[in-house]
Amino acid sequence: MMNMLTIEVAYATPEKQLILTVQVPEGTTVQQCIEQSGIVEHFAEIDLSQQKVGIWNKAAKLDATPRDGDRIEIYRPLIADPKAVRKRRAERAKEEGRADKVTGGRPDTQRRQRSKE
Repeated sequence: MMNMLTIEVAYATPEKQLILTVQVPEGTTVQQCIEQSGIVEHFAEIDLSQQKVGIWNKAAKLDATPRDGDRIEIYRPLIADPKAVRKRRAERAKEEGRADKVTGGRPDTQRRQRSKE
């Protein structure tokens, strides 16, 4: 008799999220769990050859074997590079006077006011 595992497969877009539970035999790979869950029928944009996957928020390979109770997550590609977003935010703060134009830190006026308090 083969041991059966209960696995969740999760995917989310800004508009919709779905977590499907699937029963699979022990030794089933991440990719097989995803395919057996039928989640691709709900989200046609899922492309496992391009998208990264993980188990409980830790990167995993498609040929990894999950354990009972694991959640397999399919990740969407990033829309914006986090470093570029931080850089734009810092530039905006400098332009608005919320950051020193040279160092990027607090302007001297804010530091002086705090030290007087």
